[in-house]
Amino acid sequence: MNSVPEPVDRVESLRRLGWFRVEFYACLTRRADALFELAEALCADGPVESLVGLRLTAEHRRGHGALYDAINHGRLDLGRLRQAVANVPFPLAADGRIVLAIDVSPWLRWEAHTSPERLYCHVSGQTRTQDQRVPGWPYSIVAALETGRTSWTAIHDAVRLGPADDEMAVARTQLREAIDRLITARHWHPGDPPILIVTDSGHDTARPAHDLRDLPLQPLGRLRTSRVMRLPAPPRTPTTVGRPRHHGPELRLSDESTWPQPAHHTRTETRRYGTAQAVAFNRVHPRLTRRAAWISHSGPLPILEGTLIRLTVDRVPSGQNPKPIWLWCSTPDLTAAQVHLLRQAYLRRFDLEHTFRLLKQTLGWTRPQLRDPNAADTWTWLIIAAHTQLRLARNLTDDLRRPWEKPAETGPSRPTEPRTGPARL
Repeated sequence: MNSVPEPVDRVESLRRLGWFRVEFYACLTRRADALFELAEALCADGPVESLVGLRLTAEHRRGHGALYDAINHGRLDLGRLRQAVANVPFPLAADGRIVLAIDVSPWLRWEAHTSPERLYCHVSGQTRTQDQRVPGWPYSIVAALETGRTSWTAIHDAVRLGPADDEMAVARTQLREAIDRLITARHWHPGDPPILIVTDSGHDTARPAHDLRDLPLQPLGRLRTSRVMRLPAPPRTPTTVGRPRHHGPELRLSDESTWPQPAHHTRTETRRYGTAQAVAFNRVHPRLTRRAAWISHSGPLPILEGTLIRLTVDRVPSGQNPKPIWLWCSTPDLTAAQVHLLRQAYLRRFDLEHTFRLLKQTLGWTRPQLRDPNAADTWTWLIIAAHTQLRLARNLTDDLRRPWEKPAETGPSRPTEPRTGPARL
């Protein structure tokens, strides 16, 4: 059984859940009742195997025709729904700041030859030679990360990438609008720590650090081990002639002989990975070129100094040889305590992968065989609304496990546990 919250907390949690349900219903501008019952059915017990299977749940009281009509012809007020999702309680990291993770997850539709606006989505294999490009609808998803022994995340936004969209430009616009909604919802106040943005190696960290520098954010992204960074330019002497240098010596991530003396070196003993070490090099910047994320930049390319962090561990559960992880943060002079907190924040980014698995394998995000991409957007936001309700109700329901299932430990619930109880509220 999960820990039962105090009566005051339970009343407040019920009030917040009730407010979101009322606000969510108000966001449904067409086929409201059918869409709302469909979102209710998503909160029922058991994984969603098919869209028509939701018709058999007690929460959905309409026929098969109404179910498909709601998906294909229903409408949502996305602006109001996005703000409603932002107004619910938001999780904070260990140091009290907001940590947002952004990544792209595909809805693969390789057999839908007549479905419009499909793109070739990257599907990872066990090795790079097994990676594939499969047609589908990629979605850029932003979620807030939690702390502690839980894999819950708070999904904040989802945008489908079209054939004419630039993934990096969409991500920057998405982050700007997401931070504006958080400020409007009073989750961030002047004087609070900047919002940490965590990205994987597929995103360019330097471009949002430059374009969104007017916002209270701090980008932190992973780098590929083949990257080459630059150290600060040496000071100019009076006898030096010619144009001033903008870049210093090269720092190759794969060549230890090019690394300077680290500014900080922290060690942390962990139970699962052994000794975790973080080595930080201050005032390291990437040498930008007019391609990829910077192909549309006008004017001289900026010099963005930051902190380069190398993470290593003694062992990994798979038994393979652990590989180092390289991170780059837009803050040029980090302290040892800040490096330790950033290391912890980045490792929480993998909770977003658990969220993607929950959406696809449990809530059935990619199960429906929809043809219209607009219908896919409607279904995606129904999934987000259902996930938000489950997150708000996770402390309001008991862990109703079957007799042959292992009892849960006392503490934060897993994302799949609340689906056994909302119908009893």
